[in-house]
Amino acid sequence: MRPKPKQFATQYASIFGDASVVSAYQYRPPYPAETFELLLRLLDADAETRTVLDAGCGPGVIARQLVPAFDRVDAVDIAARMIAAGQALPGGEDPKLRWIHGAIEDVPLYPPYALIVAAASLHWMHWERVLPRFHEVLTPGGYLAVVEVVTAPTPWKQALGFISAYSMNTDFQPYDILTVTQELAVRGLFEQHGITTTAPVPFRQSVAEYVESFHARNGLSRDRMDTQAARDFDGKLRDLLHRYCPSGVVELQVSGRVVWGKPRSQAH
Repeated sequence: MRPKPKQFATQYASIFGDASVVSAYQYRPPYPAETFELLLRLLDADAETRTVLDAGCGPGVIARQLVPAFDRVDAVDIAARMIAAGQALPGGEDPKLRWIHGAIEDVPLYPPYALIVAAASLHWMHWERVLPRFHEVLTPGGYLAVVEVVTAPTPWKQALGFISAYSMNTDFQPYDILTVTQELAVRGLFEQHGITTTAPVPFRQSVAEYVESFHARNGLSRDRMDTQAARDFDGKLRDLLHRYCPSGVVELQVSGRVVWGKPRSQAH
């Protein structure tokens, strides 16, 4: 069996259950509205019920936006704190939104699903178990949609190399959802049918919020970083940003990328 990249190991995935990561998650760039329009178009039109599975839902960034357009959205996450945060956010108590706490590989599900969404989450899952499961619970005309936010290169991107000195993910290598879906295709677990990236939209936040968003990423949990190391990291990033953003506002261009296709019943 082809080994899974070490950077996606369980010990790194568990970081997303940390209280500090959940708290900082709100500062990550949002999905443009067009992303949700794309997902709506991927629904199996022949399905008897408009039911969606959001696998690795976090605080329900996708699920809470989709629920008004569907009969039911099942939102699954292994991190109880993420689910609790999502329930407290707007739309989190909608009766059509069912929160399910547990590992997507074996948690009870309620198929069939006319669409499965995995947003910035699929790389953390056990692929040889979860892709065949997705195959089983998806309707014949349904798709697995893998979603991510794409941020246009910033003038300070090259200067961010210092992050690796602070990250607890010592196996980290740059990746995106194309990296992940290609790995799945090589294993015979995913058949890609399409890919679309939305038009970029502006997103603005304060320098402080931008700095905090890094602590919602794998490897930079405040709960696990040395206090002084976290303080040093924040200071270096703030100093860098103030050179490029003297107004104190960070301006980004963000897009949503969606790769969709069919999960396979077994690896080849």
